Amino acid sequence: MKQLLTGNEALARGAWEAGLSVASAYPGTPSTEILENLALHKDICTEWAPNEKVALEVASGASIAGVRAIAAMKHVGLNVAADPLFTMAYIGSLGGLVVVSADDPGMFSSQNEQDNRLYAPHAHIPMIEPSNSQEAYDYIKEAFDLSEKFDVPVLFRMTTRICHSKTVVEVGDRVEHPALQYVKNVGKNVMVPAAAKVRKTILTKRLQELEKFSEATELNRVEYASDGNRRIGVITSGVSYNHAREVFGDTVSYLKLAFTYPLPPQKISNFASQFESIYVIEENEPYLENFVKQLEIKCHGKDLLPWEGELDSLTIAKAFGMASENVNFAHGLDLPPRPPVLCPGCPHRGFYYEVSKFKDIVVTGDIGCYTLGAVPPLSSIDTCICMGGSISAACGFAHADHFAKTGKKFLGVIGDSTFFHSGITGLINAVVNKAPIIVAILDNRITAMTGHQENPGTGRTLQGEVTHQVDLIALCKACGVKDENIRAIDPYNILETREAIRLAHDATEVFVIIAKQPCALIKSVMKARARMKCYVDQSKCIKCKMCMKAGCPALCFQNGQIIIDKTMCNGCEICAQICPKQAIMKEE
Repeated sequence: MKQLLTGNEALARGAWEAGLSVASAYPGTPSTEILENLALHKDICTEWAPNEKVALEVASGASIAGVRAIAAMKHVGLNVAADPLFTMAYIGSLGGLVVVSADDPGMFSSQNEQDNRLYAPHAHIPMIEPSNSQEAYDYIKEAFDLSEKFDVPVLFRMTTRICHSKTVVEVGDRVEHPALQYVKNVGKNVMVPAAAKVRKTILTKRLQELEKFSEATELNRVEYASDGNRRIGVITSGVSYNHAREVFGDTVSYLKLAFTYPLPPQKISNFASQFESIYVIEENEPYLENFVKQLEIKCHGKDLLPWEGELDSLTIAKAFGMASENVNFAHGLDLPPRPPVLCPGCPHRGFYYEVSKFKDIVVTGDIGCYTLGAVPPLSSIDTCICMGGSISAACGFAHADHFAKTGKKFLGVIGDSTFFHSGITGLINAVVNKAPIIVAILDNRITAMTGHQENPGTGRTLQGEVTHQVDLIALCKACGVKDENIRAIDPYNILETREAIRLAHDATEVFVIIAKQPCALIKSVMKARARMKCYVDQSKCIKCKMCMKAGCPALCFQNGQIIIDKTMCNGCEICAQICPKQAIMKEE
């Protein structure tokens, strides 16, 4: 049966057919849809984890117990999960264990462009890279088999283009994979130093066997030029293979590498020896190129191709002299710029608007929709490092004497899902080390940026079942924040928000503000607020444009008037509260 599937959908389908039992993940673009599609299969235990480290630890435990397991995450999530990843390379896998890393060349939704191929040699684990949805479907099955055969977790590296592009996939049926018998083995599964030393030797021998596999497997294959010429040989992998074929077609030969760690030195050398010129085509780091050069093979790669961003056919064509006026390669349209902004009715807007009035507050931001508080006209955020880093960074500012002596106040802003992910430890640090900072938890009742996934504060599981709802106020108290230093507010209420920030500003201890209002794009919220619209009474409006300083895209200045687009407005009334002449009102 054929289906048109994205890479994420195909991977999920293939994993299900391979007898997957347990899947855990933290949502992160471009990987999010993997778990959402796995959750459609009732014969798999699927769950959103608080963070990627927990997700991989859950999958690792399931693997040691003898069943097939998968942990999925975006590339920066693997940084969070690196601790269990490196140790599981020593322990190995009884049931097949696959770690999916969805990299983001071009940084479409990420704070960096790290190349997670480098994790494979660093952790000493095999790596597989598909180049389309069919391969994602086929190779995930191969990954589970390899994991069990070699007793090792497998890194399955996707990229944004593979995750989200659709190709036709020939699918099949699920094949049940019986649980393998777990036997207590302290020497294998308890990584104290004495056991780890023994396992390191086993790991080294395993890599030698994996290299032999890499030389023989059809995952690494040669495709010769249609006319048999030996002018150019292209070494490539992943989506770069598709772009290269768009440019060169069948006029050159390809060594397409899908099993990319360990790489096959003999196969690469044999291939390269047949051609006058070797091109290494890959995105981001010169991972393949460096290996090819270590084999003393002359080649062209990053001397012609960019180190940053996604590759496309036009970039490759220009780099290798294939572009001309007579040849048109697919390329992105020149669209007008569309600066990112908080959505109309976003509950974060009122909080940032009020914070921006306190000129002596330095705001350390975090990863989520609310990072857009850095964008004009709100311009409220000073820094943003990584997931869960805002509270800890605010502590760092507070402990920097030259800053503290200026009398400035430091505010770490973080979302509810991000707080559960990795912000709790920062709050504990602030309390224990007496950093007099403000912590603002913008609780919009969902994991919004990645498409509305449940989190520990929503009270529902991935399957929508009612479960325990973590109480943010109780959690903050448990971390040591005093009752009188916690304020739960409605960020749509400007006066209430302003007063909470003022109290926090004047506090001498850690002060937590919890801004509670659901994301404006949650379907039930949209339905409830569908008839809530604001309008401008033009007879009262003095055209001061104060309302527009909140940055709501529903407001615009057109033909000399302030206009509210009713198709966008959800009646949050932030603009009405800002207006000095009460010229903005809610429709009855």
